[in-house]
This record gives sequence, structure tokens and C-alpha cells, in this order.
Amino acid sequence: MQSNYTIADYLVDRIAGCGIDHMFGVPGDYNLQFLDHVIDHPSLCWVGCANELNAAYAADGYARVRGAGVLLTTYGVGELSALNGVAGSFAEYVPVLHIVGAPGTGNQQRGEMLHHTLGDGDFDHFCTMSAPISVAQAKLTASNACREIDRVLTTMLTERRPAYLMLPADVAKAPAVRPVNALTLNRFETDNNAMTAFIAAARQKLASCQRVAMLADFLAQRYGLQSMLREWVATQPVANATMLMGKGLLDENQPGFVGTYSGAASEEQTRAAIEDADVTLCIGTRFTDTITAGFTHHLSAEKTIDLQPFSARVGNVWFSGLPIFETAEALKNLCAELSHGWTEPLPRKVSAAVKISGPLTQGSFWQTLQESLLPGDIVLADQGTAAFGSASLTLPADASLIVQPLWGSIGFTFPAAFGAQTAAPERRVVLVIGDGAAQLTVQELGSMLRDGQKPLILLLNNEGYTVERAIHGPEQRYNDISLWNWTQLPQALSLECEAQSWRVSETVQLHEVLELASRRQRLTFVEVMLPKLEVPQLLRAVTQALEARNNAH
Repeated sequence: MQSNYTIADYLVDRIAGCGIDHMFGVPGDYNLQFLDHVIDHPSLCWVGCANELNAAYAADGYARVRGAGVLLTTYGVGELSALNGVAGSFAEYVPVLHIVGAPGTGNQQRGEMLHHTLGDGDFDHFCTMSAPISVAQAKLTASNACREIDRVLTTMLTERRPAYLMLPADVAKAPAVRPVNALTLNRFETDNNAMTAFIAAARQKLASCQRVAMLADFLAQRYGLQSMLREWVATQPVANATMLMGKGLLDENQPGFVGTYSGAASEEQTRAAIEDADVTLCIGTRFTDTITAGFTHHLSAEKTIDLQPFSARVGNVWFSGLPIFETAEALKNLCAELSHGWTEPLPRKVSAAVKISGPLTQGSFWQTLQESLLPGDIVLADQGTAAFGSASLTLPADASLIVQPLWGSIGFTFPAAFGAQTAAPERRVVLVIGDGAAQLTVQELGSMLRDGQKPLILLLNNEGYTVERAIHGPEQRYNDISLWNWTQLPQALSLECEAQSWRVSETVQLHEVLELASRRQRLTFVEVMLPKLEVPQLLRAVTQALEARNNAH
């Protein structure tokens, strides 16, 4: 009945209305009554995680696949444990709503010395900590809750970054009125004068070109440009590449694709196609240290047109008040008009696969994985040897890659894989993670088994923090870890384990196991034995650059 409808119901209805059907988190006494409403909701499912940090990572992985995610923690101890994960979502433009179940309004007003507080009667400490890593925040009250929920959600979805709601236990139970209309996203108003000036400047820049290239990155993906960009490069003579964070954005099997651009560490044909073009169109790019091999990219302002979420640049001139979808559409139409005389991009030269055998190495591992990838796979590669090795892959049709090279929190991908598989149960999830990273977050393997998920998990065992060894201290004991019996973990983390586990050290063994895993009959956990000090070629270039910068005065 209407009289029983509460603010908790309003919040879960609004979340479900955003296309979100799972909420990740950890229960705590301040959020339990709200959780009852989540459990009772017809389309929103509760997904408990092993800890709050893992829940934040899982919500991030879910959001990268579905468009947005939700995280629920309790006040203080729970929300602080999750902040590292939320910060990664903020850095890499992933919209995750962080709901914090908090003490009642009266308890807060009286400044009571409650558990999970600092004991000083101030209940604003932790929401203040969340403010720099969220684009909207609200402390809900019985009078403002519905209005503030709508504001926070629309801001989060518009700006594609996390948001924060503090929900006191008594507010969750307060009465509310059901929403009548769906949320309407904030429409970013286009500055028409700026758009006219941008098109004129871009026309002048492109008018005399013969070779035009496109470099696209993750922001284009976050703001929904994938279909447009794929159609653009399929119909115009534009050499195109992505950076590591945006890998999978473009069709890597179409003729104009020239590879993954990584500055001086790129393949020569990739570097030349992007850097030697008359003009390079940079669509949603961010040139971070790790994905440019220490800022070794050479793309001058004079030879680039740069589209960012709410602004654009032609040469050295910036134009503000321009949403990226509209500038991309305008630039696409302009290129269609001017591109008739442009030079067709050279076909990408791909080395013929050579049958390899013998002990596994970084090279043989990635080649064998390449041969086993399937259309539609979601590949997650953790920061370190996994992420930088994945740059060499050519993704099959409709496959995608999830990496976190900007925030770079090791262990992120294990819970993120759980979230991604929750978001897309019909797709195969392939997780590649190092042993050191996995020790941080491997508890979510138990959640995967609990929920009947069947991902392929490739645990790269090189006895420690190999990426750190490559940067500094290859033999120092701070880069060592305890050595685990990895293949026994699935059985240890599930009483009714439906998993198959393997340890492989030979290329032929890996090939056979990957063939079995392609059938998706059960969760497959593969411990891949690799040389302790070997790293992928791109990571070698990156670590050398990082070591040099860390030693600079």
C-alpha cells in the first residue's frame, strides 16, 4: 500500500530504473533495515562480498560492463575500507553509487559516542573524506531524500563518476511517494557559438591533409561513443588505434586498425601511423605515464584535434561548453566531407603465428592465450605483467578488456571479474592476474563459486611482485611473497566446489587446459608457472621510465 512505501523503497526503485539490477556490498548494523528492502525488491539483487574493498572493485567491474553500479557499506569502518576502490572508479570515470548506512538522525544530532565513529560526536568526518572522489554527495533526511536521490543519481550518470549517499537508519524507514517519471539526465547545454568556432577551426586544420589518424581511449567508451567510432573508421580512410585503457573500443580486426598505441614502446607501424599523420584525432584520450611508457608519446598540439568530455581543442585553441558526443558527431561529418582525397591507411602487418613448445615464458603464454580467445570474451588483466602483456593481444569481435592502469591498484581485477560476470552471465570472463596481486583480493573466488560463475582464471605465478622487481630491487625481499598452494584454493573457499584446477609449466599443457576451459562447464583455475624476472616488452619500457623518473631530482 502507498502508506507503507518508504525512502528505502524509493531509492531501490530509482536504482533499478537506472538499469542496475545488482547491488554489491557488506552488511552492517546501520544498513540492515535498508537491506531488507533490497532483498524484497522484484528486480534488484543483493550480492554480498567478502569485504568492502572487494565490493567496491566488484561494483566497478559491474559498472564497466553495464554502465553503472551500486555499492552498499556500513558507516565508518565499512565505507573507509571501500574508499580505495571508489577512488579508482573516480580516476577512471566509472559511475558507482556508494550508499552508506548511517546512525539515526537523532543519534547524530545528539553527538552520541557510537561504535564505528571516532568517538568525538562528529558524524561528518567520513562523508567529507568521500567528497574529493565523488561528483555528488548527500546526507539524506526525511524531507530532502527523494529530491537528493534524484540529484545525486543524475549527476553521477551525467558525469560518469562515483556519487555518495549517507542514509541514516531512521530516514530509510520514513514514508515517501513513489516516483512517477523516470529520471531525466542532466542535459549539458551546448555552446552553439563555441561549436561553430570549433567546426570552423577543425575544417581549416583538416582541409589540406592527406593522412589522418584517430587515437581513441577510455573516455570515448565511458561516454557512449563506441558504435559511432566503429562506424566512422569503417567508412572513412582513417588509420586508428586505441591506448591500453580503451582497448576493445574499436574493432581490432578491421583493416584500418593499427594496434595499441604506447608512445615509444609501440610497434613501429603503430607509432608511425599515429604520430606521423598530418593530423591525429584524439578522442577521449588521457596520456598517463604508464600507458605512454613514461610520456614518450610525440603528438604535438599543432597536429592534433582533441575531444574531451565537455570541451575540445584544435591545435592550441580550446573550446569549452561542448559535450563529447556532439563534437565527435560534428567531426565525423566534417571528415566525411573532406576525406575523399585522403590516403588509405596501410594494412597492419601481423606476424604469422609460430607453433611454440617447451617451458612457458611471457611470450609463449600471451601467444597461447591469443589463440584461445573467443568473440564476446570479457578479459580482465591486473596491473603489472598481466595488464601490459594484454596490450599485445588482438581482441576478437565484440570482446572487451578491463584494466586499471591509471589508478593501478593491484588485486582490483579479481573482484572486478566477479562484478563483470554478474553483469554479463552470458559472456565468458577471462581473468589474468599475478600471484602477488591475487593475494590481496582472492577471497572473491568464494563468491564466484557460491554464485555458480564459470570464469577462466589464469594465475601468473612468478613468485612475487615482478613488476616491482622490474622497477627496483629485483632480489630484495620486500618484493617476495609467501608461496601458496594455489590449485587447492577453490576447494578451500567452497564446501561444494564446482571447479577444475590445474598447474601448468609447459606451453602444450596450457594449450590443452585452455581448450577444456572453452567449454565453460565449470570455473577453471589455472596456475601458470612463469620465470621469476621476465616481463612483457611494454612493461620493460614502462618500468625503465618509472625508475628513471623516481630517481630524478
